[in-house]
Amino acid sequence: MHFLDQAKIFIRSGAGGQGAVSFRREKYVEYGGPDGGNGGKGGDIIFEAVSGLNTLIDFRYTQHFKAKRGTGGMGRNRTGAGGDDLVIKVPVGTQILSEDKEDVLADFTHAGQRITLLRGGDGGRGNLSYATSTNRAPRQHGPGWPGEEMWVWLRLKLMADAGLVGLPNAGKSTFINQVTNAHAKVGDYPFTTLRPQLGVVRHRNREFVLADIPGLIEGAAEGAGIGDRFLGHIERCQVLIHLIDANGDDPVEAMRIVDGELENYGAGLDEKPRLVALNKGDLLDEELMQHFASELIAAGADRVFPISGATGKGIDKLFDALLDYLPHVTATEQPEGVDPDRDDEPGTWSPV
Repeated sequence: MHFLDQAKIFIRSGAGGQGAVSFRREKYVEYGGPDGGNGGKGGDIIFEAVSGLNTLIDFRYTQHFKAKRGTGGMGRNRTGAGGDDLVIKVPVGTQILSEDKEDVLADFTHAGQRITLLRGGDGGRGNLSYATSTNRAPRQHGPGWPGEEMWVWLRLKLMADAGLVGLPNAGKSTFINQVTNAHAKVGDYPFTTLRPQLGVVRHRNREFVLADIPGLIEGAAEGAGIGDRFLGHIERCQVLIHLIDANGDDPVEAMRIVDGELENYGAGLDEKPRLVALNKGDLLDEELMQHFASELIAAGADRVFPISGATGKGIDKLFDALLDYLPHVTATEQPEGVDPDRDDEPGTWSPV
């Protein structure tokens, strides 16, 4: 399934049905009074967040959504049927923005959340409601109120507990493939990852969702490499893992670039806890890894975890530290906790 994290759609609620003009007609009743019923209410536009979706790709092919209009009123004071509401299902983490993207109209953070964005028009009044002591045979009726319509943007921000950041070719795809059930493309060249990836990690009888976004470059916060869209997917994360290539040209400069982009983007990304992981330790000797770790700490990193995403070395210690920043119950865990009969050994992680 293709990944799409934003889409523009047109929505319109249903118009109300028109009121009826009708008069009572019965045998032996020469002058029956008005009995036209009111029109039915138009259908609402309702958005609902559902689990099991993690892309907006369906909205690329269906971009117009219109609720049904109400049925017109009928004689014998019968009110017309209301138009069916139109329920639009979106992934958890979706935001609805105004057409100019300036206002957030709705934000879906959990499955089952429903919001009525546009209300259907009320039905028009039938001629019975216009009858008075001086106007006993009115032929007036209401046409029904029109529905509401607008263009909106849907923007998906993935719901993850932890996020992976780093420069291109830092080894993020290899890392997430090692510790989760994700199948991210891996290659020995920058920008192998072109879309965000999600995977579930199991560690010490806990479960959490890990998000990998494409590598950042300088200017990402301003949109270079559409980095501003990628950064939006980690806004909801509790903690960030900053992966740095130990075999790269300058690990300290790599940390500075990513830290600067997080700060420039805003939205509190620079204030989130960050665990620095010095990756590709399988390619360097331990003494050199410790030297680079000392340089990163001197440059401002709180703690540095030498790891190897390819072999799994050092990942246990990294995840031990990460658990301290997770909520008591993550989105993937049941309220009663993880199954105690799971046969994972303490201190290990395993693919789902």
